[in-house]
Amino acid sequence: MYVIHNSQLDLREIVFVIQSQSNSFHVRQAERRKADLLRQAHSLTEEWFLGKPLYDVESTIIHHYAFAENPSVFKYPDFAAAWALSIPLVVRLANKVTDEPHKSDFTIDLKHEVALYIWDNGKGPHLIAVPELCTEPEDSPQAQHCATTLSREPLLCGEPVNIEDIFVAVKTCQKFHSERVPVIKKTWEKDALFLEYYSDHADPSIPTINLGVPNTERGHCGKTFAILKRFVSSAVPKTKWLLVVDDDTLISLPRLQVLLSCYDPSEPVCLGERYGYGLSQGGYSYITGGGGMVFSREAVAQLLNSGCKCYSDDAPDDMVLGMCLNALDLPATHSPLFHQARPEDYARDFLAHQVPISFHKHWNIDPIAVFNKWLKDDLRAKASDGLNKSAKTEL
Repeated sequence: MYVIHNSQLDLREIVFVIQSQSNSFHVRQAERRKADLLRQAHSLTEEWFLGKPLYDVESTIIHHYAFAENPSVFKYPDFAAAWALSIPLVVRLANKVTDEPHKSDFTIDLKHEVALYIWDNGKGPHLIAVPELCTEPEDSPQAQHCATTLSREPLLCGEPVNIEDIFVAVKTCQKFHSERVPVIKKTWEKDALFLEYYSDHADPSIPTINLGVPNTERGHCGKTFAILKRFVSSAVPKTKWLLVVDDDTLISLPRLQVLLSCYDPSEPVCLGERYGYGLSQGGYSYITGGGGMVFSREAVAQLLNSGCKCYSDDAPDDMVLGMCLNALDLPATHSPLFHQARPEDYARDFLAHQVPISFHKHWNIDPIAVFNKWLKDDLRAKASDGLNKSAKTEL
């Protein structure tokens, strides 16, 4: 009989008893079993980073063009499938966060940035693929071997919000009146009941409204705050929700109506794709503008009543609003269905289990084709059904 006292584990003490016999064959068997158990015990002190891997086919702006020569070499976890760290790795990372705070200014895609932080320029572990961590629907035949699956429980929290409860504000400028506005008119404008285009030039053929704010090459804070003030005035219909988008945002309003059924417009709701700035140094979160920013009327009222304002017309509107929300202790609520970039800027497997609400930018794509592929719904009910199929990633 062999008794192994395992002193390597600091969580608890384990004694393995191997029953054997004195014959040389059995002694060799016991020795092999002892060696195997010690090897397994030793592995529990190693650092493990486990998950369902995603990777970029091309280098992308949302990952700061990391690994530009071969972006597919770096794997990062799909949070929807769950991911796991061994306790030794958790302990080391906890100490590292305390001793060496993360110095990145912007937090854009947390799953990629977490993987980079763990990898630590090759000093930490790579992500190890675990086939049992899945994003298959729970009732799929392919899910039989899976430890995690996507729920089929309906997302719909009630009836989709009425389209007359959403006011849509599109930010544009004169130089894009003939290039970008026609794309909106050919794709998603028809799904809106209340929509206005805000520009630096009044063009009755669209029509656009000049808010008296000069166009700026970046930021657009002055224009956005003018939109917020117009939203609470008598100049536009009184609605429960305000959606602010860029003129190169592609969006599904029927899917947004389904998602908004889960939120109470009497609360100060600010919804979209959430980024972060200086979070490890006391910074703030914000809803990035390109994917669309959704505000409840109560949120707009609190923002304006707080005295929050732009420090310049060309300040980044989404970041200034994030600072204001932070000062008011109001949350910026994240939904992974809003996208600041184009479909090709995201991992294919990440989008495969989504029914997206928005994408942003026309650069090097056919925006109408992108809308028809990713965002077009023939019937509103179809949007609801699609969202229900990927409920786990919605909220």
